[in-house]
Amino acid sequence: MSVALSSTILRKVAMALSGLFLMVFLLQHFVINITSVFSETTFNQISHFMGTNPLVQFLLQPILIGGVIFHFVMGFVLDWQNKRARGTKYAMYKGNANASWVSRNMLVSGATILAFLGLHFYDFWVPEINYKYIEVLPEDPNRYYEELVHKFDDLIRVILYVVSFFFLSLHLSHGFSSAFQSMGFNNKYTSFVKTLGKIYAIGVPAGFAFIAFFHFLNH
Repeated sequence: MSVALSSTILRKVAMALSGLFLMVFLLQHFVINITSVFSETTFNQISHFMGTNPLVQFLLQPILIGGVIFHFVMGFVLDWQNKRARGTKYAMYKGNANASWVSRNMLVSGATILAFLGLHFYDFWVPEINYKYIEVLPEDPNRYYEELVHKFDDLIRVILYVVSFFFLSLHLSHGFSSAFQSMGFNNKYTSFVKTLGKIYAIGVPAGFAFIAFFHFLNH
């Protein structure tokens, strides 16, 4: 095996591992947020624990941010390498006959998600940093619910979130099974992984969209 091929395989495995890590976080994030639909108290309690736990704040949060940056940078690197390896475009490209639109445009959906993360950080992470470390306000364990639902007062912001969740669903629909394929799961479990991937790719983004609309309509 050539050094270049071995290097590419390692990058794909690293890309897959970072993607799986982010999907685990996304599921955990969804489980916490969906509690806001059922119980303001429960959501505040969990959010307060996550927001004040030193392990979460000073170890897991930096790892998460690093994982996001690594995943997107690696995505651009692999896309550039693939285009360079092909040299020129296929003389007769037949679109979906060779690959689905989603798989051919992972950078498009990825860039949309990256833009969404910028909005999400602006809405939640930046105010949190300002609250804790700049203004250094007294900790209020009951503030989290109101801070969440306040962001969904504006219909335009809700629509931006929902559109972003749609592109997230597209990205996950290919990324989930692709990650397992890169890890070597091309065996009797392939069908199960694809089915699980479809459930995850549709269910989690749809759940987030539901949360946004729920708070917009009920706040």
